[in-house]
Amino acid sequence: MGHQQAYLAADAGRQRGGKANKAFDGLANIIGRLLVAAAFLFVACLATSSGYAQSGPFAGMAGNWAGGGAITLDDGSKERIRCRASYSVAGINMTMTLTCASDSYRFVLQANVVDQGGAVSGTWSESTRNASGTIQGRGGGGNFEVTASSGGFNASISLRTAGNRQSIAMRADSQFRGASIALSR
Repeated sequence: MGHQQAYLAADAGRQRGGKANKAFDGLANIIGRLLVAAAFLFVACLATSSGYAQSGPFAGMAGNWAGGGAITLDDGSKERIRCRASYSVAGINMTMTLTCASDSYRFVLQANVVDQGGAVSGTWSESTRNASGTIQGRGGGGNFEVTASSGGFNASISLRTAGNRQSIAMRADSQFRGASIALSR
């Protein structure tokens, strides 16, 4: 019964707006704001940590890119091209689709690669010419030097990614001599 009387007296003091009650309300307000700030910080850390979960050799490449450049054909002529690229990244694995077209030339390059300690390997296909082969090279941190090979075809591909900018340079020994492409997202 003594506890019940103390509770009622404390409750009556809160209702009267005494100094102790105002100090308690101020402290509760500060604690409430700190809890909201801590919750916001926790959610922000979770949101940014998902970007770190995508760390690895292909980090920063995931997503859709667009831009253009030029292609040099086997007769030495050059044409402007428009390009789109899409990268799907899962740790040490990456799937890429690069589609480029000019007024008279088009290619669709697809690749599936894996990085094993800086060594990149995988497969590629080019659907408009029904060609496919292997990819081997080195790289990391958005910079890659690879060779795409197939029976009677070799192309060197240099890919550089920095922030929202990407450049791709291809040199081949076939129907086209090379391409220089600048993409952004």
